[in-house]
Amino acid sequence: MGWLLVLMPITLLVLGVPFFLILFATCASALLLSGDIPATAIHQVMFSSIDKYALLAVPFFIFAGDLMGKGSVSKSLVRIVSALIGGARGSLPLSSLGAATLFGAISGSTAATTAAVGSVMYGRLRQAGYDEKFSSSIFVSAGAIANLIPPSIGFILFGIASDTSIVRLFAAGVIPGLVMAAFFGAYIYAYVLRKGEKPGVPFRFAELLASVREGLWALGAPVLILGGIYTGVFSPTEAAGVAGVYAIFVATLVYGEVTLEGVFDAASRSMYLTAQIFAIVAVAGVYSWLLTVSGYALAATDYINGLGLSPWAVLLTINLLLLFVGCVLDTASAILVLTPLLMPIARAAGIDPIHFGVIVVMNLSIGTFTPPFGIDIFVGQAVFKTPLASMYRGLVPFIIASIGALMVVTYMPWLSLWLPRVLG
Repeated sequence: MGWLLVLMPITLLVLGVPFFLILFATCASALLLSGDIPATAIHQVMFSSIDKYALLAVPFFIFAGDLMGKGSVSKSLVRIVSALIGGARGSLPLSSLGAATLFGAISGSTAATTAAVGSVMYGRLRQAGYDEKFSSSIFVSAGAIANLIPPSIGFILFGIASDTSIVRLFAAGVIPGLVMAAFFGAYIYAYVLRKGEKPGVPFRFAELLASVREGLWALGAPVLILGGIYTGVFSPTEAAGVAGVYAIFVATLVYGEVTLEGVFDAASRSMYLTAQIFAIVAVAGVYSWLLTVSGYALAATDYINGLGLSPWAVLLTINLLLLFVGCVLDTASAILVLTPLLMPIARAAGIDPIHFGVIVVMNLSIGTFTPPFGIDIFVGQAVFKTPLASMYRGLVPFIIASIGALMVVTYMPWLSLWLPRVLG
Protein backbone atom coordinates (compact mmCIF):
# COMPACT_ATOMS: atom_id res chain seq x y z
CA MET A 1 0.00 0.00 0.00
CA GLY A 2 2.95 2.29 0.62
CA TRP A 3 3.88 2.74 -3.03
CA LEU A 4 0.26 3.60 -3.82
CA LEU A 5 0.08 6.34 -1.15
CA VAL A 6 3.12 8.03 -2.73
CA LEU A 7 2.99 7.36 -6.46
CA MET A 8 -0.74 7.74 -7.09
CA PRO A 9 -1.00 11.33 -5.72
CA ILE A 10 2.07 12.40 -7.74
CA THR A 11 0.68 10.87 -10.94
CA LEU A 12 -2.76 12.41 -10.53
CA LEU A 13 -1.23 15.79 -9.62
CA VAL A 14 0.77 15.79 -12.86
CA LEU A 15 -2.45 14.98 -14.75
CA GLY A 16 -4.12 18.07 -13.24
CA VAL A 17 -6.75 16.32 -11.10
CA PRO A 18 -8.17 18.52 -8.27
CA PHE A 19 -6.25 17.86 -5.08
CA PHE A 20 -9.13 16.77 -2.87
CA LEU A 21 -10.09 14.19 -5.54
CA ILE A 22 -6.47 13.02 -5.67
CA LEU A 23 -6.46 12.29 -1.96
CA PHE A 24 -9.91 10.71 -2.00
CA ALA A 25 -9.06 8.41 -4.93
CA THR A 26 -5.75 7.44 -3.32
CA CYS A 27 -7.34 6.62 0.04
CA ALA A 28 -10.21 4.67 -1.52
CA SER A 29 -7.80 2.65 -3.69
CA ALA A 30 -5.50 1.94 -0.75
CA LEU A 31 -8.38 0.70 1.39
CA LEU A 32 -9.66 -1.56 -1.39
CA LEU A 33 -6.22 -3.09 -1.92
CA SER A 34 -5.50 -3.59 1.77
CA GLY A 35 -8.71 -5.51 2.51
CA ASP A 36 -8.00 -5.21 6.25
CA ILE A 37 -9.72 -1.88 6.84
CA PRO A 38 -13.48 -1.49 6.28
CA ALA A 39 -14.53 1.07 3.65
CA THR A 40 -16.78 2.75 6.24
CA ALA A 41 -13.57 4.13 7.76
CA ILE A 42 -13.39 6.72 4.96
CA HIS A 43 -16.51 8.66 5.83
CA GLN A 44 -15.98 8.18 9.59
CA VAL A 45 -12.51 9.72 9.47
CA MET A 46 -13.65 12.41 7.01
CA PHE A 47 -16.37 13.64 9.34
CA SER A 48 -14.16 13.43 12.42
CA SER A 49 -11.55 15.53 10.58
CA ILE A 50 -13.92 18.46 10.12
CA ASP A 51 -15.72 17.99 13.43
CA LYS A 52 -13.43 20.48 15.15
CA TYR A 53 -14.53 23.66 16.89
CA ALA A 54 -11.43 25.61 15.83
CA LEU A 55 -12.32 25.17 12.15
CA LEU A 56 -15.30 27.49 12.64
CA ALA A 57 -12.79 30.35 12.65
CA VAL A 58 -11.92 29.77 8.99
CA PRO A 59 -15.17 30.96 7.31
CA PHE A 60 -15.50 33.94 9.65
CA PHE A 61 -11.96 35.20 9.01
CA ILE A 62 -12.42 34.70 5.24
CA PHE A 63 -15.71 36.64 5.41
CA ALA A 64 -14.21 39.47 7.48
CA GLY A 65 -11.22 39.76 5.14
CA ASP A 66 -13.52 39.89 2.10
CA LEU A 67 -15.59 42.75 3.53
CA MET A 68 -12.63 44.69 4.94
CA GLY A 69 -10.86 44.39 1.60
CA LYS A 70 -12.97 47.15 0.12
CA GLY A 71 -11.37 50.38 -1.05
CA SER A 72 -11.53 52.65 2.00
CA VAL A 73 -9.88 50.19 4.40
CA SER A 74 -6.94 49.61 2.04
CA LYS A 75 -6.62 53.33 1.27
CA SER A 76 -6.67 54.20 4.98
CA LEU A 77 -3.90 51.72 5.76
CA VAL A 78 -1.79 53.03 2.87
CA ARG A 79 -2.19 56.61 4.08
CA ILE A 80 -1.16 55.69 7.64
CA VAL A 81 1.99 53.88 6.51
CA SER A 82 2.84 56.66 4.03
CA ALA A 83 2.56 59.23 6.82
CA LEU A 84 4.85 57.14 9.06
CA ILE A 85 7.51 56.73 6.38
CA GLY A 86 7.33 60.36 5.29
CA GLY A 87 9.55 61.36 2.41
CA ALA A 88 12.17 58.63 2.67
CA ARG A 89 13.57 57.24 -0.56
CA GLY A 90 11.19 54.65 -1.92
CA SER A 91 8.34 55.89 0.25
CA LEU A 92 5.70 54.73 -2.25
CA PRO A 93 6.83 51.08 -2.62
CA LEU A 94 7.72 50.91 1.09
CA SER A 95 4.25 52.22 1.96
CA SER A 96 2.76 49.52 -0.26
CA LEU A 97 4.72 46.86 1.62
CA GLY A 98 3.73 48.31 5.01
CA ALA A 99 0.07 48.51 4.05
CA ALA A 100 0.11 44.87 2.89
CA THR A 101 1.65 43.85 6.23
CA LEU A 102 -1.04 45.74 8.14
CA PHE A 103 -3.81 44.35 5.96
CA GLY A 104 -2.54 40.84 6.70
CA ALA A 105 -3.53 41.45 10.32
CA ILE A 106 -7.11 41.90 9.09
CA SER A 107 -7.58 39.30 6.37
CA GLY A 108 -5.32 36.35 7.19
CA SER A 109 -5.35 35.58 3.46
CA THR A 110 -2.44 36.02 1.04
CA ALA A 111 -4.65 36.34 -2.04
CA ALA A 112 -6.97 38.89 -0.40
CA THR A 113 -4.00 41.01 0.68
CA THR A 114 -2.45 40.96 -2.80
CA ALA A 115 -5.73 41.97 -4.45
CA ALA A 116 -6.90 44.55 -1.88
CA VAL A 117 -3.70 46.58 -1.44
CA GLY A 118 -2.49 46.01 -4.99
CA SER A 119 -5.68 47.37 -6.53
CA VAL A 120 -5.17 50.62 -4.62
CA MET A 121 -1.42 51.11 -5.03
CA TYR A 122 -0.33 49.44 -8.29
CA GLY A 123 -1.52 52.34 -10.49
CA ARG A 124 0.23 54.89 -8.26
CA LEU A 125 3.51 52.99 -8.49
CA ARG A 126 3.29 52.83 -12.28
CA GLN A 127 2.52 56.57 -12.48
CA ALA A 128 5.56 57.25 -10.29
CA GLY A 129 7.79 55.57 -12.88
CA TYR A 130 8.26 52.08 -11.42
CA ASP A 131 8.15 49.31 -14.04
CA GLU A 132 5.45 46.65 -14.12
CA LYS A 133 7.59 43.72 -12.98
CA PHE A 134 8.78 45.55 -9.84
CA SER A 135 5.39 47.09 -9.06
CA SER A 136 3.40 43.86 -9.37
CA SER A 137 5.97 41.70 -7.60
CA ILE A 138 5.77 43.87 -4.46
CA PHE A 139 2.12 42.97 -3.88
CA VAL A 140 2.37 39.36 -5.04
CA SER A 141 5.20 38.69 -2.57
CA ALA A 142 4.00 40.91 0.28
CA GLY A 143 0.68 39.06 0.36
CA ALA A 144 2.55 36.06 1.81
CA ILE A 145 3.16 37.99 5.04
CA ALA A 146 -0.56 37.62 5.78
CA ASN A 147 0.08 33.92 6.42
CA LEU A 148 2.39 34.83 9.31
CA ILE A 149 0.81 37.94 10.83
CA PRO A 150 -2.22 36.81 12.89
CA PRO A 151 -5.01 36.02 12.35
CA SER A 152 -3.57 33.41 10.00
CA ILE A 153 -5.63 30.65 8.42
CA GLY A 154 -2.36 28.75 7.90
CA PHE A 155 -1.72 28.69 11.66
CA ILE A 156 -5.31 27.62 12.36
CA LEU A 157 -4.92 24.63 10.04
CA PHE A 158 -1.46 23.76 11.41
CA GLY A 159 -2.78 23.94 14.97
CA ILE A 160 -5.59 21.53 14.10
CA ALA A 161 -3.32 19.14 12.17
CA SER A 162 -0.68 19.03 14.92
CA ASP A 163 -2.84 19.55 18.03
CA THR A 164 -0.86 22.70 18.85
CA SER A 165 -2.17 25.86 20.56
CA ILE A 166 -3.49 28.25 17.89
CA VAL A 167 -3.18 31.19 20.30
CA ARG A 168 0.54 30.49 20.78
CA LEU A 169 1.02 30.01 17.03
CA PHE A 170 -0.62 33.40 16.39
CA ALA A 171 1.82 35.04 18.82
CA ALA A 172 4.77 33.15 17.34
CA GLY A 173 4.07 34.42 13.83
CA VAL A 174 4.28 38.15 14.58
CA ILE A 175 8.07 38.63 14.71
CA PRO A 176 8.84 36.23 11.80
CA GLY A 177 6.24 38.10 9.73
CA LEU A 178 7.98 41.38 10.52
CA VAL A 179 11.37 39.80 9.72
CA MET A 180 10.11 38.83 6.27
CA ALA A 181 8.72 42.35 5.78
CA ALA A 182 12.11 43.80 6.83
CA PHE A 183 13.97 41.67 4.26
CA PHE A 184 11.53 42.78 1.55
CA GLY A 185 11.93 46.39 2.68
CA ALA A 186 15.73 46.12 2.51
CA TYR A 187 15.55 44.94 -1.10
CA ILE A 188 13.07 47.69 -2.04
CA TYR A 189 15.31 50.33 -0.47
CA ALA A 190 18.37 48.95 -2.30
CA TYR A 191 16.37 49.02 -5.54
CA VAL A 192 15.40 52.70 -5.21
CA LEU A 193 18.95 53.65 -4.20
CA ARG A 194 20.22 51.99 -7.36
CA LYS A 195 17.67 54.00 -9.33
CA GLY A 196 19.00 57.18 -7.74
CA GLU A 197 15.62 58.19 -6.32
CA LYS A 198 15.68 61.34 -4.20
CA PRO A 199 13.89 61.86 -0.84
CA GLY A 200 10.40 63.32 -0.97
CA VAL A 201 8.32 65.45 1.42
CA PRO A 202 9.62 65.15 5.04
CA PHE A 203 7.64 63.49 7.82
CA ARG A 204 4.76 65.60 9.17
CA PHE A 205 3.13 64.72 12.49
CA ALA A 206 -0.09 66.49 11.49
CA GLU A 207 -0.45 64.19 8.46
CA LEU A 208 0.16 61.12 10.62
CA LEU A 209 -2.50 62.28 13.09
CA ALA A 210 -4.99 62.91 10.29
CA SER A 211 -4.29 59.51 8.68
CA VAL A 212 -4.73 57.67 11.98
CA ARG A 213 -8.00 59.50 12.61
CA GLU A 214 -9.24 58.52 9.14
CA GLY A 215 -8.08 54.91 9.47
CA LEU A 216 -9.12 54.32 13.07
CA TRP A 217 -11.84 51.85 12.10
CA ALA A 218 -9.46 49.93 9.85
CA LEU A 219 -6.87 49.71 12.64
CA GLY A 220 -9.59 48.65 15.07
CA ALA A 221 -9.94 45.20 13.48
CA PRO A 222 -6.55 43.71 14.47
CA VAL A 223 -6.68 45.49 17.84
CA LEU A 224 -10.11 44.00 18.57
CA ILE A 225 -9.21 40.50 17.32
CA LEU A 226 -5.76 40.12 18.87
CA GLY A 227 -6.53 42.18 21.95
CA GLY A 228 -9.56 40.03 22.69
CA ILE A 229 -7.61 36.80 22.22
CA TYR A 230 -4.60 37.71 24.37
CA THR A 231 -6.61 39.30 27.17
CA GLY A 232 -8.66 36.12 27.38
CA VAL A 233 -11.96 37.77 26.45
CA PHE A 234 -12.57 35.27 23.67
CA SER A 235 -10.95 32.32 21.89
CA PRO A 236 -9.60 32.50 18.31
CA THR A 237 -12.83 30.96 17.03
CA GLU A 238 -14.96 33.49 18.91
CA ALA A 239 -12.60 36.25 17.73
CA ALA A 240 -13.34 35.20 14.14
CA GLY A 241 -17.08 35.64 14.76
CA VAL A 242 -16.48 39.05 16.33
CA ALA A 243 -14.32 40.01 13.32
CA GLY A 244 -17.17 39.09 10.97
CA VAL A 245 -19.66 41.28 12.84
CA TYR A 246 -17.13 44.13 13.05
CA ALA A 247 -16.47 43.88 9.31
CA ILE A 248 -20.19 44.14 8.52
CA PHE A 249 -20.48 47.22 10.75
CA VAL A 250 -17.43 48.99 9.26
CA ALA A 251 -18.15 48.13 5.62
CA THR A 252 -21.88 48.98 5.68
CA LEU A 253 -22.30 51.75 8.27
CA VAL A 254 -18.91 53.43 8.77
CA TYR A 255 -17.60 53.53 5.19
CA GLY A 256 -20.92 52.83 3.50
CA GLU A 257 -19.28 50.95 0.62
CA VAL A 258 -21.19 47.69 1.00
CA THR A 259 -24.94 47.18 0.72
CA LEU A 260 -26.90 44.33 2.27
CA GLU A 261 -26.68 42.56 -1.08
CA GLY A 262 -22.89 43.00 -0.97
CA VAL A 263 -22.79 41.37 2.47
CA PHE A 264 -24.65 38.35 1.11
CA ASP A 265 -22.31 38.23 -1.89
CA ALA A 266 -19.29 38.21 0.46
CA ALA A 267 -20.93 35.47 2.53
CA SER A 268 -21.50 33.44 -0.63
CA ARG A 269 -17.86 33.79 -1.73
CA SER A 270 -16.69 32.89 1.77
CA MET A 271 -18.94 29.83 1.83
CA TYR A 272 -17.58 28.64 -1.50
CA LEU A 273 -13.94 29.05 -0.42
CA THR A 274 -14.65 27.45 2.96
CA ALA A 275 -16.22 24.44 1.24
CA GLN A 276 -13.06 24.03 -0.86
CA ILE A 277 -10.85 24.16 2.24
CA PHE A 278 -13.06 21.80 4.28
CA ALA A 279 -13.18 19.27 1.43
CA ILE A 280 -9.38 19.18 1.55
CA VAL A 281 -9.42 18.99 5.37
CA ALA A 282 -11.76 15.99 5.26
CA VAL A 283 -9.84 13.88 2.74
CA ALA A 284 -6.43 14.94 4.08
CA GLY A 285 -7.56 13.59 7.44
CA VAL A 286 -8.16 10.19 5.86
CA TYR A 287 -4.80 10.26 4.07
CA SER A 288 -2.93 11.19 7.27
CA TRP A 289 -4.81 8.50 9.20
CA LEU A 290 -3.82 5.88 6.62
CA LEU A 291 -0.16 6.91 6.86
CA THR A 292 -0.36 6.52 10.63
CA VAL A 293 -2.25 3.20 10.92
CA SER A 294 -0.18 1.62 8.15
CA GLY A 295 3.03 2.47 10.01
CA TYR A 296 4.60 4.43 7.16
CA ALA A 297 4.74 7.71 9.10
CA LEU A 298 6.58 5.95 11.95
CA ALA A 299 8.88 4.21 9.46
CA ALA A 300 9.76 7.57 7.88
CA THR A 301 10.53 9.02 11.31
CA ASP A 302 12.73 6.05 12.22
CA TYR A 303 14.55 6.31 8.89
CA ILE A 304 15.36 10.01 9.39
CA ASN A 305 16.44 9.36 12.98
CA GLY A 306 18.63 6.49 11.79
CA LEU A 307 20.57 8.86 9.55
CA GLY A 308 21.91 10.59 12.65
CA LEU A 309 21.32 14.08 11.26
CA SER A 310 21.81 17.05 13.57
CA PRO A 311 18.77 19.28 14.23
CA TRP A 312 20.07 21.99 11.85
CA ALA A 313 20.42 19.42 9.05
CA VAL A 314 16.90 18.08 9.72
CA LEU A 315 15.53 21.62 9.51
CA LEU A 316 17.43 22.30 6.29
CA THR A 317 16.05 19.10 4.73
CA ILE A 318 12.50 19.95 5.79
CA ASN A 319 12.90 23.50 4.47
CA LEU A 320 13.99 22.22 1.05
CA LEU A 321 11.07 19.79 0.93
CA LEU A 322 8.50 22.42 1.94
CA LEU A 323 9.85 25.05 -0.46
CA PHE A 324 9.40 22.57 -3.29
CA VAL A 325 5.95 21.43 -2.16
CA GLY A 326 4.82 25.05 -1.71
CA CYS A 327 5.49 25.69 -5.41
CA VAL A 328 3.01 23.04 -6.55
CA LEU A 329 0.43 22.75 -3.74
CA ASP A 330 -1.76 25.31 -2.00
CA THR A 331 -0.93 26.09 1.63
CA ALA A 332 -3.97 24.36 3.16
CA SER A 333 -3.38 21.08 1.32
CA ALA A 334 0.33 21.00 2.11
CA ILE A 335 -0.18 21.74 5.81
CA LEU A 336 -2.87 19.11 6.27
CA VAL A 337 -1.03 16.35 4.40
CA LEU A 338 2.56 16.95 5.55
CA THR A 339 2.17 18.10 9.16
CA PRO A 340 1.23 14.65 10.58
CA LEU A 341 4.22 13.18 8.72
CA LEU A 342 6.80 15.85 9.60
CA MET A 343 5.81 16.67 13.17
CA PRO A 344 7.15 13.39 14.67
CA ILE A 345 10.44 13.99 12.84
CA ALA A 346 10.67 17.52 14.25
CA ARG A 347 9.87 16.33 17.78
CA ALA A 348 12.49 13.58 17.54
CA ALA A 349 15.07 16.24 16.55
CA GLY A 350 14.12 18.31 19.61
CA ILE A 351 12.48 21.13 17.64
CA ASP A 352 9.80 23.08 19.52
CA PRO A 353 6.34 22.45 17.97
CA ILE A 354 5.50 26.19 17.96
CA HIS A 355 8.77 27.06 16.24
CA PHE A 356 8.22 24.22 13.79
CA GLY A 357 4.74 25.53 13.00
CA VAL A 358 6.21 28.91 12.06
CA ILE A 359 8.80 27.21 9.84
CA VAL A 360 6.13 25.16 8.03
CA VAL A 361 3.80 28.11 7.45
CA MET A 362 6.64 30.43 6.43
CA ASN A 363 7.96 27.92 3.87
CA LEU A 364 4.53 27.43 2.34
CA SER A 365 3.91 31.19 2.35
CA ILE A 366 6.98 31.59 0.15
CA GLY A 367 5.43 29.00 -2.14
CA THR A 368 2.41 31.26 -2.72
CA PHE A 369 4.56 33.58 -4.85
CA THR A 370 7.10 31.10 -6.22
CA PRO A 371 6.77 29.94 -9.85
CA PRO A 372 5.31 28.01 -11.48
CA PHE A 373 2.07 27.55 -9.52
CA GLY A 374 2.12 30.08 -6.66
CA ILE A 375 -1.50 31.12 -6.16
CA ASP A 376 -0.69 34.80 -5.58
CA ILE A 377 1.08 34.97 -8.95
CA PHE A 378 -2.19 34.23 -10.71
CA VAL A 379 -4.09 36.63 -8.45
CA GLY A 380 -1.56 39.32 -9.34
CA GLN A 381 -1.82 38.58 -13.03
CA ALA A 382 -5.61 38.89 -12.87
CA VAL A 383 -5.47 42.20 -10.96
CA PHE A 384 -2.46 43.88 -12.62
CA LYS A 385 -2.55 42.28 -16.11
CA THR A 386 1.22 41.79 -15.93
CA PRO A 387 2.65 39.09 -18.25
CA LEU A 388 3.78 36.02 -16.32
CA ALA A 389 7.32 36.13 -17.75
CA SER A 390 7.78 39.70 -16.55
CA MET A 391 6.32 38.92 -13.12
CA TYR A 392 8.58 35.89 -12.69
CA ARG A 393 11.65 38.07 -13.27
CA GLY A 394 10.42 40.65 -10.79
CA LEU A 395 9.77 38.01 -8.12
CA VAL A 396 13.27 36.51 -8.14
CA PRO A 397 14.82 39.10 -5.73
CA PHE A 398 11.82 38.80 -3.39
CA ILE A 399 12.12 34.99 -3.36
CA ILE A 400 15.82 35.31 -2.49
CA ALA A 401 15.01 37.82 0.26
CA SER A 402 12.27 35.58 1.68
CA ILE A 403 14.59 32.57 1.79
CA GLY A 404 17.11 34.73 3.67
CA ALA A 405 14.38 35.62 6.18
CA LEU A 406 13.42 31.93 6.42
CA MET A 407 16.99 30.94 7.30
CA VAL A 408 17.13 33.60 10.02
CA VAL A 409 13.82 32.47 11.54
CA THR A 410 14.73 28.77 11.22
CA TYR A 411 18.05 29.01 13.03
CA MET A 412 17.09 31.70 15.55
CA PRO A 413 14.13 30.01 17.29
CA TRP A 414 13.80 32.78 19.89
CA LEU A 415 12.28 34.97 17.15
CA SER A 416 9.30 32.62 17.13
CA LEU A 417 9.24 31.66 20.82
CA TRP A 418 9.89 34.93 22.63
CA LEU A 419 6.43 36.49 22.24
CA PRO A 420 4.44 33.33 23.15
CA ARG A 421 6.52 33.06 26.35
CA VAL A 422 5.97 36.73 27.21
CA LEU A 423 2.22 36.44 26.66
CA GLY A 424 2.09 33.20 28.61
